[in-house]
Amino acid sequence: MKILMLVATTVATDTRVLREATALVEVGHSVHVIGRSVPEDFVPPEGITVSSIGTSSVFRAEGTPSLTGLALPPHMRFARWVLLPQHRNSAFGRWADGAIADGRGREFDVVHAHDFTALRAGATLAEERGVPFVYDTHELWSGRPREYRPTPLLDRRERRVEGELGSRAAVVITVGDGVARALRERYGWPHVTVVRNTFPRANPGEPLGGPRGLIYAGRLAAYRELETVADASARLAGLGLPVALRGPADPTWLASFDKKATRIELPCSPEEVTGHLAAAGLVLVTHSDRWENHRLALPNKLFHAVQAGVPVVATDVGELAATVRAYGLGTLYTPGDADALVEAAREAVADYAGLTEAVRAAAPELSWDTDGARLVEVYEGLVNGRTRLDVGGE
Repeated sequence: MKILMLVATTVATDTRVLREATALVEVGHSVHVIGRSVPEDFVPPEGITVSSIGTSSVFRAEGTPSLTGLALPPHMRFARWVLLPQHRNSAFGRWADGAIADGRGREFDVVHAHDFTALRAGATLAEERGVPFVYDTHELWSGRPREYRPTPLLDRRERRVEGELGSRAAVVITVGDGVARALRERYGWPHVTVVRNTFPRANPGEPLGGPRGLIYAGRLAAYRELETVADASARLAGLGLPVALRGPADPTWLASFDKKATRIELPCSPEEVTGHLAAAGLVLVTHSDRWENHRLALPNKLFHAVQAGVPVVATDVGELAATVRAYGLGTLYTPGDADALVEAAREAVADYAGLTEAVRAAAPELSWDTDGARLVEVYEGLVNGRTRLDVGGE
């Protein structure tokens, strides 16, 4: 089967897209990915081909420096807050138009649209070619964090479009049970299945005698609880747990972030991150409780810690907390409470051997071996012509 994947990211650092594409190639499918401003030097995994559509909008041409990287004065920050929704819609709309034009010139048997930004393009190409499409939503789109002005009319329109186009999909895939339940309740979709953002099994080596530090590995931006982490960082260092924040940063957010005793480190490959997690011995998996998407999310940082074989200190929020409790993966603290974070770290140190054992016992279930098999099963259903309910029902 020839699969056309659409995703409005650079692909190069999109571990979910690459992991899914690789899993499908390994069972005999071919995959072409249409991405967004893919780096020219990016070499995809064997068996996967990639093409790229630019990121221009009516507000900024392709290649023009973004204001995001600047420490803006107040009036410019306000203007950005006001205009950002139009810029995003224009940029993603132009990307979708370009992806449709690119896809029309290719052969494919199924379209796999990653996230709402690719949904219109995926539905259009599938309808034109008369083939099924898969809607793979990495979050509850309507519940995601917003860093721009309220847009109630746009929000309602996007929910209507997602409901209509997602209903046409042969299968809807999402990242966790919480988001899956929300989609079923919100849109009445019976055809939702879960493929989590897990990582391949690894041999994490001998457990450490105790943690040597605390590490957060992910995007450095708003609503990630990093201000709380910074507030606790001096006391954590006093416990022998220096705090490292590693990952790509939102420069606008970073310009006003008081890092205190934390150490900010450059992003690196997922394989290198695994080594850093294992060396620290304790992983921060944090986000706020402000947005619905956070209460439903299962961050890939959690599963990356499982791959590295080390426990977590996580925010006591929704699906994340439920999973940590269910498998005994670490300790929890109330979001926004630096004192509670320090206490959770103390508890993790005190029970480090037991938590590490629980993490390693959970690894077979919380790995890509399990979730990749679910994805392959979805595609077996498409190949064999099974109905949406056969492959997507609970």
